[in-house]
Amino acid sequence: MNTVILITNQDEIKQKFQDNLVLLRNTDKLVAVNYDNAPDVLYELRPDIIVLHEHENREKTFGIIKYLKEKRIFVNSNIILLVNNYERSFILSAYDEGIDDYLISSAEPSEILIRVINSIKKSDLNSKIRSLELSLDIYGIIDSRTGFYNQKYENEVFNAQLINSGSNDYSYMIISPDEDGKKEFSGEKLIRAIKKSIRSGDFVSMYSISKYGLLLQANVDGAVEVLQKIKSELPEGMSLKAGIAMAENKKFEEIKKKAASSLNNALLKNIEYVVYSSEEQVQDDWLETPNKEEKTYKFFKKAFSNKIENVIAPVFYRLQKTYEEKIGDAKIEQFTDEEQSVFRIILAQHESRLTMMYPGYSKLVVYITHSGFDSPENREIVVPLNLVNEDKIDEILEGFINEFIGIYRHIYAG
Repeated sequence: MNTVILITNQDEIKQKFQDNLVLLRNTDKLVAVNYDNAPDVLYELRPDIIVLHEHENREKTFGIIKYLKEKRIFVNSNIILLVNNYERSFILSAYDEGIDDYLISSAEPSEILIRVINSIKKSDLNSKIRSLELSLDIYGIIDSRTGFYNQKYENEVFNAQLINSGSNDYSYMIISPDEDGKKEFSGEKLIRAIKKSIRSGDFVSMYSISKYGLLLQANVDGAVEVLQKIKSELPEGMSLKAGIAMAENKKFEEIKKKAASSLNNALLKNIEYVVYSSEEQVQDDWLETPNKEEKTYKFFKKAFSNKIENVIAPVFYRLQKTYEEKIGDAKIEQFTDEEQSVFRIILAQHESRLTMMYPGYSKLVVYITHSGFDSPENREIVVPLNLVNEDKIDEILEGFINEFIGIYRHIYAG
């Protein structure tokens, strides 16, 4: 049995719907209520379809829609907005609030019936999807509170999506608040903004309460549009930065690294977003001594890329394994790509980050930042590229970790 609830304050609308829905199955149920009684009846009957006739006070119309979208018991209910006249801006605003379809009150009986039947089919499909989501939740693949994928399973799920889609028109975007945005940050508002800005073909991974990865069925321009939509849904002062990378027939792990690299660039350079652009393949000539005329940006770029792979990445991995059991509840994350190497230590809302980047020619720059701590000043270290060896990277990273441990102990001592 499917239950359809019509919310309206006009008796003629009630009569019209009762006359036009006579072809529904005998087991289906139509209940008409006014706005004042709607919350109690909705909660009692938990309908499959809700036909909401616009109120003369449109704030009340939006108020009911918001009420329905905020209550988990109506997660499978389809909302059809019944309008007196077509008004594009009003209908689009209602879609933004969460309606599934709309009807004009002067519509032909056949159209009313077809729209309701289609909504019933969609509601049945939503119920099946919800059942599958609950199974994913039980196994920890989906976060029960947000409905987003847990980072632990992101690679498997997103790789499967890229392979099965048969399309290269996917982009991956990682978003996170910047330093100013953290002051006004609200995880709940960011989650709500993401949900209102994505489509059914998009996938979202939850890194933390403040950081999310979005696999979007869109090119770079489409990803930027999603970013702008998310930002428009956030309160003033809650600013975001984003890193974007295209799929381009790559495995998801590679795409993710590129997007993470772009996000770090956006945060370091304090710009809204960075789109990853690929470089030429690195050759194996970095150990050779270059002639004077060969000392170009291209040469040093190749040298740095090779040192990342052969020197920096192994040290980062080794120290992560060495210290991740030694610093209490703190979490260590690290990654490297051809652009940079990042080592992060996270403790609740506190984060310390060490980023090694190649700004050009013969030097390596190490940026050290501490967020949320009463900590030493953020700073940078410049190392000539020819001095970058395992001992030097070990020394810098050990110093950074010990600095964090000193801050960490201070927190718990207080």
